[in-house]
Amino acid sequence: MKYKLIIDNDAEEEIIAIVHAPSSLTQEIEDLVCHFSGADCLMGYREEEIRRLAFGEIECITVLDRRVVAIDTKGNRYLLKERLRDLEAVLPSYFIRINKSTLANEHRIQRFHAVFSGGVDAVFLCGYREYVSRRCFAEIKRRYEGK
Repeated sequence: MKYKLIIDNDAEEEIIAIVHAPSSLTQEIEDLVCHFSGADCLMGYREEEIRRLAFGEIECITVLDRRVVAIDTKGNRYLLKERLRDLEAVLPSYFIRINKSTLANEHRIQRFHAVFSGGVDAVFLCGYREYVSRRCFAEIKRRYEGK
């Protein structure tokens, strides 16, 4: 496989990929290109602090007390002004829905933990836990089995 990157400030941006057959890699590239908005961070608000949160340092984005909150790699919680469904369209493809009100960074999920009630929790590297709905868990399993 060959790779070529040309940076030219005067040229119109375009991405061309020539492949023998579609694969999970080509699908991931297509998702990345189609959903890239030029942004790589969100603005988070906490007490008197406003902070840029890079996508890679966000463990998950969830709704707590009817407010959209981003949880970073240290477990800090930041309020976001965007709605969850709007964020889902902007975030990279490695953010996956794990329940009706949570988007998780799959690179930051440490493990899935079965709980006594028969459900499953996602345990993040910062220690935060969030339940995974059965419907979303089935989709996550299909996603990992396809890789």
